[in-house]
Amino acid sequence: MGKLKKGYIQIYTGNGKGKTTAALGLGLRASGDNLVTYMIQFLKNSDTGELKAVENLGGNFKIFRFESPKDFVWNLNPNEIDILKKEINEAYLFAMSVLEKKECDILILDEIMGVLGNKFLTEEQVLTLMEKKPDDIELVMTGRNVPKTIEEKADLITEMKPIKHYFNKGVEAREGIEY
Repeated sequence: MGKLKKGYIQIYTGNGKGKTTAALGLGLRASGDNLVTYMIQFLKNSDTGELKAVENLGGNFKIFRFESPKDFVWNLNPNEIDILKKEINEAYLFAMSVLEKKECDILILDEIMGVLGNKFLTEEQVLTLMEKKPDDIELVMTGRNVPKTIEEKADLITEMKPIKHYFNKGVEAREGIEY
């Protein structure tokens, strides 16, 4: 690795659609320039178009998931929550290892803010991960409600803001568009 002279910390946040899509777009662009991108997806365990698309790209862009299939967090029982916490911790340890070993040029932590919001990881854990980031790796994080301590350490924050959304007219999430 080490293809980037300087890597920064980016965050895509807000209540609008497009946080994961923006991170995927960055990964796609990087892949085209032979940068290795790893995306760790948190709180996502169903089959999605991005999994198939990235698989078709070949070796420069990989998506990792550590969670077994489950319902939405708010529908889980205490035992399922415990399992989810262990799976998220495994993903976190993998992210730390990827940074320590410099296995990629870009590391995307998709929905890491959702993990924080649900208290599956602490702010301190994410701050530690940010501090361990080598200078030549780009770190991209997505999700709503970024804590101030994490905002302060970021180099770029883009907020997706909903102006108008067809969900408000009863349109459900569509395969190939929202997932």
